[in-house]
Amino acid sequence: MGTVTIGVSIAVPEPHGSKLQQLRAGFGDAAAHGIPTHVTLLPPTEVDGAVLPAVEAHLAEVAARGRPFPMRLCGTGTFRPLSPVVFVQVVEGAAACSWLQKRVRDTSGPVPRELQFPYHPHVTVAHGIEEAAMDRAYEELSDYEAQWPCTGFALYEQGADAIWRKLREFPFGSATVPPQAGRVETGSLPTR
Repeated sequence: MGTVTIGVSIAVPEPHGSKLQQLRAGFGDAAAHGIPTHVTLLPPTEVDGAVLPAVEAHLAEVAARGRPFPMRLCGTGTFRPLSPVVFVQVVEGAAACSWLQKRVRDTSGPVPRELQFPYHPHVTVAHGIEEAAMDRAYEELSDYEAQWPCTGFALYEQGADAIWRKLREFPFGSATVPPQAGRVETGSLPTR
């Protein structure tokens, strides 16, 4: 089957996802239309295509142990000068995202992965573009806000055309969660 490039992320739902994708394209980020708006749990990772069933089984296990949680975006941040990125901040749900990404990348699973930088959940709105455009993205989205209940994540594959396509969604374990059960107060996501 050969090598494939996969990623795992939480999709930013509509209408927020399309709006941020259009804004990203408007700032001059040529990759915007090939990347669904998301919060990364596993960055682009090359794997042998033959391990995809094991990856899917692993992700299903992670999702089964998870619970829905509130996700809220607010304001902007940047990784400059270390990395040419401007992003919208995850101000609620970050601890749950951290819990999930650790389990997705767990060394006992099929996609153990060391990260180049410490994990910081965010939604990229500009990457690798001119500094003036990065500054514009930072300023124009400084008061941006969105919120939604996060109910799962998805596995994506990057095609030869550099477009990311969803392979499968992984909803969290239970659709019936008491109102406060999805809240993360201690830095970990509730599990079964």
